[in-house]
Amino acid sequence: MDVKDASHFSLDPKSVFRNSALYREFLLEREEILKHKWHLSEQAGHDVGFEKGLLDWIVKHRAAWRATREKEIAKEKEIC
Repeated sequence: MDVKDASHFSLDPKSVFRNSALYREFLLEREEILKHKWHLSEQAGHDVGFEKGLLDWIVKHRAAWRATREKEIAKEKEIC
């Protein structure tokens, strides 16, 4: 493998972390939590805070969201 072929590989630990599937899943989940927090805050008429949004989302939506994500990931793997 020459240098040109290895250019997409990085030795930077932060880059490896940012490109990991686990980190991408974390970012997607965080985005959903923040959307949920926004909706709760709109309903309440004030910022309810991240912790309340997080806990409410976990109790009400996380299981269904994870199940949907797992199906999406499985479909992606079938395509590849």
